Amino acid sequence: MSQSTRDIKGIAKLLDTAAREGRTVPQISLELPDLTVEEAYRIQRASIARRIRRGARLVGMKMGLTSLAKMEQMGVHAPIYGHLTSDMILEDGGTFAHGALGHPRVEPEVAFVLGADLHGPVTPAQALLAVDGVCAALEVINSRYANFRFSLPDVIADNASSALFVLGSRVVSPADLDLGNLGMVMSINGVVSQVGSSAAILDHPARSLAALAGLLAESGEHLKAGQIVLAGGATAAVALQPGDRVHLEVDSLGCVDLAVRMDAAPDAGADAAPDAGADAAPDAGAS
Repeated sequence: MSQSTRDIKGIAKLLDTAAREGRTVPQISLELPDLTVEEAYRIQRASIARRIRRGARLVGMKMGLTSLAKMEQMGVHAPIYGHLTSDMILEDGGTFAHGALGHPRVEPEVAFVLGADLHGPVTPAQALLAVDGVCAALEVINSRYANFRFSLPDVIADNASSALFVLGSRVVSPADLDLGNLGMVMSINGVVSQVGSSAAILDHPARSLAALAGLLAESGEHLKAGQIVLAGGATAAVALQPGDRVHLEVDSLGCVDLAVRMDAAPDAGADAAPDAGADAAPDAGAS
């Protein structure tokens, strides 16, 4: 299929339907090996537009490939981004159905809540001026490709493997945090699973926020006041099983929790954020 004839909306429908039905599809790049990053973002936007037409709201953005190891694995030198919609939100302590996703994984993160619009390009320090608060977060990722195998355009088209996220209830001003080195411990079923630091997110989460603003500026877009930004995974993602209970504790930001049900109906869709006063890579993760 040539670039002039490829069906951006059709591919977006394929990925959107797979996400809704909790199933996988073949890698897009297997049929379209010349799929570009620009086209992949067009597919991503078309897929998000389908969600919005169904009634979801755009509530923010997420960053992926924010660690040096992930960038090297995917053969890139910059992170990627995806969109967050209201139907992805879980309440703190909420649950979701394992069967609704297929092969979910969880990552510990920090999230920004913006108090002002943010136009790129900006420095990390400038980016932080737009931040009203920072909170602990858990992101559930779920690739629409089997075994989390994908090329860079594949994962971008798939909205950076996003699925669900939950935000902690404690929201702190960035001025009151050592944001560049927040320790975090993620436990599953009471057993420590991952220990990390916010320093693993592009060396400082503010760099991730600034990078996102710059990437959006390239397509004439910007971040808006009130939006949420997931800065990126601070550790490797961990596969989840039915019955798992996940607990994350982040220095100065407190705790956030979620649990995995066995039934098939997801418990997502809450609309409120916390009050803020390449070649196919084996087993690649989006963050």
